[in-house]
Amino acid sequence: MALSNNITSCLNFIAILCSIPIIVAGIWLASKPDNECIHLFRWPVVILGILILLVALAGFVGAFWNRQGLLAFHLFCMAVLIVLLLILLILSFVVTRPDGSYVVPGRGYKEYRLDGFSSWLRTHVTNSGNWGKIRTCLAESDVCSKLGQNYASADQFFSGHMSPLQSGCCKPPTICGYGYVNPTLWVNPTNPMGDPDCYLWTNDQTQLCFGCNACKAGVLGNLRKEWRKANVILIIALVVLIWVYVIGCSAFKNAQTEDLFRRYKQGWA
Repeated sequence: MALSNNITSCLNFIAILCSIPIIVAGIWLASKPDNECIHLFRWPVVILGILILLVALAGFVGAFWNRQGLLAFHLFCMAVLIVLLLILLILSFVVTRPDGSYVVPGRGYKEYRLDGFSSWLRTHVTNSGNWGKIRTCLAESDVCSKLGQNYASADQFFSGHMSPLQSGCCKPPTICGYGYVNPTLWVNPTNPMGDPDCYLWTNDQTQLCFGCNACKAGVLGNLRKEWRKANVILIIALVVLIWVYVIGCSAFKNAQTEDLFRRYKQGWA
């Protein structure tokens, strides 16, 4: 029984280590400007990582002090958390699969179409009553002011690789034909194209294109890009947790069998 508990302790130590990159990935997501403004996507990964850490600690304590009831509770909770992590991964892959980006000739950056993203994202981010708050939050951030620090000339700007959020919210769409002055200051064209965003752009530094569909698409593009990166860490963590859980269940069964055998021998002694 001591051997099974030692194995379980080691496995839970691995699970504790596994929770750390999940928490770090969640903090990284939460620190991004778009996630700071969209509370729905900000904290689920961090919360899930902390819960995995606490459950793994409970399993470690249960194995170290041979508390079989605590170990059983730990295995149940870990199974629930693994399922939740799997659901989160499946959901994030499904809703971030469509890519609304398109290449602009002569530009290093891409631009984004709102209808190119999943309807779930559009509904929960851009078509909801939350967009006004999201827009205000983004306008108060430094996401656009950073462009002036990064690009000193038009050539640098047009060949740059800015984020989807910056591409959609901080400049007018290329199709509108605005003339470049600096990254957030543009000259109105004589005959702008019929795209509604062309008439929504303003050089007011508190407005820019935050009311444009291009900005909404840029926010979704940023979410897609960031969650795709975080998913790599979450997949690795999920595989390790499943491996730890399967072996942990086997060790728990062995410990129960050893305990029954020990009691049986004591009964015959």
